[in-house]
This record gives sequence, structure tokens and C-alpha cells, in this order.
Amino acid sequence: MSEIAIDLMYAITVFTAIFAIVDPMGNIPIFYTITQRFTREERIRIAKRAIIAAAITLIVFGLIGNYIFTMFSITIPAFRIAGGLLLFRVAFNMLYGVTPGTKSTDKEKEESVEKEMLGIVPLGIPLLAGPGAISTVMLYNSQGSLSSSIIVFLSVFATLIITYILLRNVDKIFNRLGRVGSLAISRIMGLILAAIAIQFVINGIHQIALEWAVEFAAL
Repeated sequence: MSEIAIDLMYAITVFTAIFAIVDPMGNIPIFYTITQRFTREERIRIAKRAIIAAAITLIVFGLIGNYIFTMFSITIPAFRIAGGLLLFRVAFNMLYGVTPGTKSTDKEKEESVEKEMLGIVPLGIPLLAGPGAISTVMLYNSQGSLSSSIIVFLSVFATLIITYILLRNVDKIFNRLGRVGSLAISRIMGLILAAIAIQFVINGIHQIALEWAVEFAAL
């Protein structure tokens, strides 16, 4: 098999893995639910901020993630648990209809969005650039070759561009649901997001337990 064919297969594998973990389609209803009280222009700004935050996070951790974790003595399981707890707080608010941006005027809404930093947390981190996406980018970028690193970061950019296009057009996807449908989706997605958050925590605890078991067996 030629080197070009091998690189192409590797690129497809990397892109598929990153796209599946970032899960743009799965994040559409969550994005809509969290931003449903904002105007289209505000949603676009939030989407841009989320994409930028996710891109910076994945690039930085892809390049120096191991050094960052070592410097602060942070493990991937701990990062999973922290992300899960953060998501659960957002999910709880969604379940009970508490979302940012409840003030009446456009100026107050914009200030509320800036205060809550929705684009960065939780949309950019950890929904898009979560523990799974970060660890995946770190893993693939650890191959050591320049071509593999280029493929990894091009896959990240391609995934986030597709995600931005989808989030930018979220109104067209949900414009026929109406208020009742939007509220129903808000509650359902709150429940699903809570389950995702709990799964983050479970995965983190499970990985810690496995590491402890290996260390104990080595004694």
C-alpha cells in the first residue's frame, strides 16, 4: 500500500473519531435549549465563541496537554469528573427551566450572555472540547510525525467548521416546533445532558478504579 493511501486512511480514521466524539449533531438540541431565549444574532455570537474556545482548547491540549496535566498533577479521569459535575449543573437548570438571559431588554440580555460566558462554558468546554475530545486529540497527536499532527489539527478544524455551520442554522431546524415544543425539548435535553454528565463522572471513577487496581496488583 502506498504512503499516500496510508495517510488517507489515517486521515479518515482521525476525522471520524474526532467528529464522533465532538458530536455536532448531538449538540444541536443542547445548544438550542441553552440559547432559546436569545436572538439569532446573539446565538451566532455564542456559537462563534464556542467554536473558538473549543478550537483553542483542542489545539493547546493537542500540543502541550501532557505537560499541562503533569504541571498541575491533573489526570484525565479527574478532568472527566470535573466536566461531568459542570455539565450536571447546566442540566439541572435546563430541567427546571432556569436558563441565562431572563432579563427583558436586548442590552441586558447581551450583558447576561457575556456574564455567563455561555460560548466558553459549557458550550465550548466541555460540550464540544470535552475530556473525550481532548484525550483523543492528545492520543493521535502523540504519534510524533509532522504529517500525523497536520492531519489531527485539520480534522479538528473540519469538525468545528461543520459544527459552526450546524449551530448557526439551528433556528431553521427548530423554527416549526413552537413554544410548547421548545419547552418539551428543553426538559428532554436537560435529562439527556444530566445522563451524559453522570456518565462522565462514572467513566472518570471507573478509570481511577482501574488504575488503582493495576497499582495494587503490582505491589
